[in-house]
Amino acid sequence: MAKANVLIIEDDKTICNMMSNMVRRLGHDVVCAFTSKEGVKKAHSEIYDVVFLDIRLPDGSGLDILPSIRKTDPSPEVIVITGAGGPDAAELAMENGAWDYIEKPFSKIEIMVPLTRALQYRKEKKAQEPMVALKCEGIVGNSAQMRACLDLLTQAASTDASVLITGETGTGKELFAQAIHANSSRANKNFVVVDCAAIPETLVESMLFGHIKGAFTGADKAQEGLISQADGGTLFLDEVGELPPLVQKAFLRVLQEHRFRPVGGRREIESDFRLVAATNRDLEKMTQRRRFRNDLLFRLRSMTIELPPLRERLEDIKDLVFYYMPKLCERYGTEPKGFSPEFFEAPAAYDWPGNVRELVNVLERVLVSARHDPTLFPKHLPTHVRVRGMLASAGNKAKDNATGSAGSSEILHTLRDYREAGIRELEQQYLERLIPLTGGNIKKASRISGLSRSRMYALLKKYKISGLA
Repeated sequence: MAKANVLIIEDDKTICNMMSNMVRRLGHDVVCAFTSKEGVKKAHSEIYDVVFLDIRLPDGSGLDILPSIRKTDPSPEVIVITGAGGPDAAELAMENGAWDYIEKPFSKIEIMVPLTRALQYRKEKKAQEPMVALKCEGIVGNSAQMRACLDLLTQAASTDASVLITGETGTGKELFAQAIHANSSRANKNFVVVDCAAIPETLVESMLFGHIKGAFTGADKAQEGLISQADGGTLFLDEVGELPPLVQKAFLRVLQEHRFRPVGGRREIESDFRLVAATNRDLEKMTQRRRFRNDLLFRLRSMTIELPPLRERLEDIKDLVFYYMPKLCERYGTEPKGFSPEFFEAPAAYDWPGNVRELVNVLERVLVSARHDPTLFPKHLPTHVRVRGMLASAGNKAKDNATGSAGSSEILHTLRDYREAGIRELEQQYLERLIPLTGGNIKKASRISGLSRSRMYALLKKYKISGLA
């Protein structure tokens, strides 16, 4: 096996030295860090294949820095080690992408086996380079989270296994379902969408399985079901958690046999479909409350792709804006827009509860606000995005100031004080950038900022900013 680069983040120097010797005997290079701060710094300064990460570190929990370590490019395999084990810690480690979890005290073999398996996995994964570029229309982002999701998409597209896509509303679950279909061997067949949340409960069976003429009142002709339409292609069940219990039972058999009987029919019909399902609900909890069948859940999730919310991949904001804004300009017949550097500051600080869908809606509002302006400035953004950005900026600065005051007791002011301090600071920063940008032209500065001249003069006086032409 080729030489690998291993990082050990462990505060116990005796254990660290023992582990280092084991790793070196296997022919690999190894580096040690004794605090979480040092560990993050080293993880981001060099490429590592495997990281051994202790949970209990002098300056915090190893689980807190695990996501940061996983964000490095390329992402290493992380093996969590701890003397304070337990199922909750193990589950949390795995949810954050840990390769394995071992407890102290451990033997040599307990270190060697997961290390060897992790390196074998990385070697095989590297050898499986995609032959052609993925067709990923509308899927934008180069963050570590999105790259991990795209890796899973590649795996899903190469098989016929059922896939469950989870994530909050607006994260792009249907885009991923379409990409799985477009990159699969079924791409030249139908991609059939079933919006389980939008179908009346009384019509679900009829729409899925179809019906014969006279099957019920109003069935004046036979109707082909969506499952039959997906024959040879992909059936996408959007918001699958909304399926009624009786339909869940019937659909379970369809998944097992790929045969079904239309409503009112006597003969069964076959359909060779591939199933992709999506939900923004916690199906595990629904099974515990007996609102979703456990056996159906097992069938749905041969593979699972969990899409991250936009607030967890804010580094993708700029790429998303550059992707969607030209499309919106073309749709509305508007000239392409330029961006001031400050335009991206507020979106990068906003938490985007509606995810990418909300971002696209905001960009539409920006386009309406900008009208014929060739360059987009923060003033074109909706107020709630700008205010959230200002509050986040003020909060981060207050946190940094508090952290920097070593030995001082923590003093918290009211939220109103924080808000007003943040607004004052950002108003001053904005004006200090605006006045040089406009060459001190008060008329132009007022037009760009959206402020009246009297208000502009008042603020310039308040913050003692000069430079007017």
